Amino acid sequence: MHARHGVTATLVALTLVMVPGCGYNDLQGLDEDIKASWSEVLNQYQRRADLIPNLVSTVKGYAAHERETLEAVTRARSQVAGIKATPELLNDPEAFRKFQAAQGELSSALARLMVVVEKYPDLKANENFRDLQSQLEGTENRITVARKRYIDKVAEYNKMVRFFPTNLTAKYILKMDVKPNFTVADEKTVSKPPDVKF
Repeated sequence: MHARHGVTATLVALTLVMVPGCGYNDLQGLDEDIKASWSEVLNQYQRRADLIPNLVSTVKGYAAHERETLEAVTRARSQVAGIKATPELLNDPEAFRKFQAAQGELSSALARLMVVVEKYPDLKANENFRDLQSQLEGTENRITVARKRYIDKVAEYNKMVRFFPTNLTAKYILKMDVKPNFTVADEKTVSKPPDVKF
C-alpha cells in the first residue's frame, strides 16, 4: 500500500514538473530574485547604519547636552545590528516583523535627531555635517527604492505560490510558502523615508 502511494506521488510530481504552466522554473527564478532584492535592502540599511556613528559624533560636538536623543539613536542602531538578517529571515514572518520594527525605530530616532539639529545653526553650516546629511538623504532614498523592488518581487512570488496550478508545484514539489513583506506600521499614514532636511 505504501509503495503504491509513493509511486502515485512520484507520478503526480513528475506530471506537474512536465506540464507547461506548472511554474517550477518561474518559482525558482522568483525565489532567487527575492534573495537578490533582499540583499540590496540589507546593503542600503547597512549603509545607513555605517553613517550613524559619524553623524552622532558630529552632532555631539555641537549639541553634547542633547544626550538623550543621541543615546536613542545609538540604542536603535544597536538593536538593528543585533538582528541577524539571514536568508532564513525571509521565511519567518515573526523574525521579519522584528527586523522591520527595529529599522522603524532607527528611522524614528534619526527623525528626532534631525529635529534637534534645527536648534543649532552652526552645526547645520558645518561642512562635515552637510556631507553626512547629503549621504543620509541619498541612503534613505536608496532604501525606499530597494524596499519597493523587494515588495514587488515578493508580491509576484506570493501570487505564484497561491494561484493554481503553480500552487501545487510550490506546495508539493518545492515546499515553498508565501514570504513576509514590508508593511506600514500605521496603515492610516503613507510610508516615506524620514525627513532629513536641515
